[in-house]
Parts: sequence; structure tokens; C-alpha cells
Amino acid sequence: MAGKKALLVDDVADTGKSLQLARAHVLQHGAADARIATLYKKPWSIIKPDYCEAETNCWVVFPWERKETLRKIVMKHREKGVIDAEMAKLVKAGLPKQLAKRFLKEIFEAGKC
Repeated sequence: MAGKKALLVDDVADTGKSLQLARAHVLQHGAADARIATLYKKPWSIIKPDYCEAETNCWVVFPWERKETLRKIVMKHREKGVIDAEMAKLVKAGLPKQLAKRFLKEIFEAGKC
């Protein structure tokens, strides 16, 4: 890294702690510059990306993490009886209902909850 310029890329600057750590690590290894690019930045992030598409305080779910997000909701709320309500929120946010049902079936069949 000595003398080189680095571009650190992440999907979301949420707390900003991991980006802060990554930037410090790259600079400690001799990079001349370390810039940060993210798709989204949360208003409370301790890091202000050099390049960012948008700022949002909303929960961001990317297409490649829809199943994992639903699994986390199931794990968190399985005893509270609110899985259907949480699934309805995801469907309202754009997750196809059939896909949500398929993910739920796979999660329960895998015994992860």
C-alpha cells in the first residue's frame, strides 16, 4: 500500500465504525490516501463518505440479503407472534409475497428457528 491511493467501497455507512477501522488500517500500511465510497449513508454515521449516492435513516435491504433479513426477523420475533406483521412490512416494501413465503418455508425446514 505504500504511497498508493485506496478506495474503500461498502454498501452502507451505518455506524461508520467498520469503515473508520478500514481507513485507519489502510493508512497505517502506508497508503497516500484512503477515500470511501458507499451507496447509502446514515445520518448518524461517524464516517462521512467521500462518495455517496444517498443519505437515509431507513432500514436498507439489498436484493442479495432478502432471505437473511427474513431469517433474522423470524429469529427475533418467533416467540412474539409478529412474524406475519413483519412479513407484511417486507411485502409492502417490495419483497414479492411468494418469495417471502418460500423463504419462510426454507427457514423453518432448515431448522434455523
